[in-house]
Amino acid sequence: MGGSEPRTSRGRRAQLLLLLAVLALAGCGSPQNTLEPQSGPERAISRLFWVVMTGAWIGLGVIAFLLFLGWWRRKTGSLPFGIGDWGATALIVALGVGVPIVVLTLLFVWSDVVVIRETDAPRVSSTQMTIQVVGHQWFWEVRYPGTRAVTANEIHIPTNTRVNVVVTTADVIHSFWVPQLNRKIDTIPGRRNRILLVADKPGRYRGQCTEYCGLQHAHMGLYVFAQPPAEFRAWLANMAKPAPQPATAAERSGRRVFLENACAGCHTIRGTPANGRIGPDLTHLQSRETLAALTIPNRKGYLAGWVLDPQHVKPGNRMPAVPLPNEDFNDLLAYLESLK
Repeated sequence: MGGSEPRTSRGRRAQLLLLLAVLALAGCGSPQNTLEPQSGPERAISRLFWVVMTGAWIGLGVIAFLLFLGWWRRKTGSLPFGIGDWGATALIVALGVGVPIVVLTLLFVWSDVVVIRETDAPRVSSTQMTIQVVGHQWFWEVRYPGTRAVTANEIHIPTNTRVNVVVTTADVIHSFWVPQLNRKIDTIPGRRNRILLVADKPGRYRGQCTEYCGLQHAHMGLYVFAQPPAEFRAWLANMAKPAPQPATAAERSGRRVFLENACAGCHTIRGTPANGRIGPDLTHLQSRETLAALTIPNRKGYLAGWVLDPQHVKPGNRMPAVPLPNEDFNDLLAYLESLK
């Protein structure tokens, strides 16, 4: 019995340290930081946060001071500085009623006049381009009206350009959010919502679906790539082209395998008879950094695993496993890797 208490104590300390480590690491590993704004709208949100946070800490300090003052003078029959009963009542009314009314009114006016107007859906005439984003279970379809460019999960925009993003859904409610660029916005069946995206400098900004939408909700991420205008125009011109023609015998065989199996019924590859709309457009698959909505990197080994057993990588998604002979499987991979 004598040795059990130290072991129990050590166990509790270990549990406490583990809990503290989990809390400390909970916000690590992701660049989705609303307090590192990279656009005008997000800076307005960040400023409001810091003002509210500062005010909250000041309020906490005042309350803590009054509590300390009450404890310190607990044995005396009067307040300091000659404050009588009427003065004490006035102090309570001022701090408990007057100050909150004034502060909350100012915050309401600021939020309505500055923050909401800065982050609200933009006037179309005030933007330089429009992008359409469609939420699916579980990926983002991205289209550029006026061009044939279509991609998935990776939005490209030019820097210092006001972009009107029109979001819709093909199935259930999703929520589109890129924390460093603007607020979140829902995609609702039958409705077209809009939001402004503008990036101050080149970079890669991570986004996420923030409305629970099914089994793989957590694996429905996206990237926004902000590029210098000339680089963006080159990317868009390439994306508008049909898929490159197979250059080798293996690639030609892989295209045949793709068209003769279920792949062509679910995916589109422009320039071929494949025009499926269930899964992402694969016309320029190799222009993307990730697969399965940021679930895995777009590299050969991961691509092979994804094609071979998609339910292992992302359970519940609509992509079936298609059994293929080894030679056909390798040729299909060769063709998919040629889609640049």
